[in-house]
Amino acid sequence: MTFAVTLALAAFLTSLLTFFSGFGLGTLLLPVFALFVPVEVAVSATAVVHAANNVFKVGLLAKLARRDVVTRFGIPAIIASFGGAFLLTRISTGDILFAWEWGGRSMDVRPIELVLGLLILGFALFELAPGLRKVRAPAGWLPIGGALSGFFGGLSGHQGALRAMFLTPLGLSTAEFASTQAVIAVMVDVVRIVVYGWSLGWLGGAMTRVDVPWTPIAVACVAAFAGALLGRRLLPKITLDRLHILVGWLLVVVGLGLATGLA
Repeated sequence: MTFAVTLALAAFLTSLLTFFSGFGLGTLLLPVFALFVPVEVAVSATAVVHAANNVFKVGLLAKLARRDVVTRFGIPAIIASFGGAFLLTRISTGDILFAWEWGGRSMDVRPIELVLGLLILGFALFELAPGLRKVRAPAGWLPIGGALSGFFGGLSGHQGALRAMFLTPLGLSTAEFASTQAVIAVMVDVVRIVVYGWSLGWLGGAMTRVDVPWTPIAVACVAAFAGALLGRRLLPKITLDRLHILVGWLLVVVGLGLATGLA
């Protein structure tokens, strides 16, 4: 019960908070899952909620998505996401890199936790450093941006910050931006769920079959839908700059927690 309630609250708040920015839901939800299940399972479960929430957002805003951007950015993202997702399945089997104790508690850090934590910290800089937040890529680089976004999306789910760097210069409205990002995110999410699912035995194959927390996942999906609905109502009233800063600091906390074994 505690697992489901905690997830529901986290999913609702993060879905509401990240509806406008187009990123952050998976990152902020990941450590909540990781409190109750192994990190590799948490990544996969988070991907399911992330995908479901983006499908829901697409349903709310689908007509506003820019098809030309989805094609030029999304296709390279799909291709590159396979590489990132397969890399995650490899590092998820690594042994403990280091361990330490604090307050009578032992913290173990494996490759998957260190990599995810460092990636989260790196992407947090894009939200908190004024210079990095202003970095914009030329419109002609959309396919390159798609490939980079897709690879890191497959590896850790962190695709939104890179998407923003390449999509912001296109002059999309807030609604177009949210819708276009959601469509591209769904495309990458489908790939990584298939790869993660195969690796964990959810879809048949794999090295080791892992129990899936389907009930908490379903609860988190419904809560995320509720957050997205409220976010849609608030869409015209939101200032994105403040949301970026808030999400950025939350990413720092999550990244440090994973990289040090505290989370």
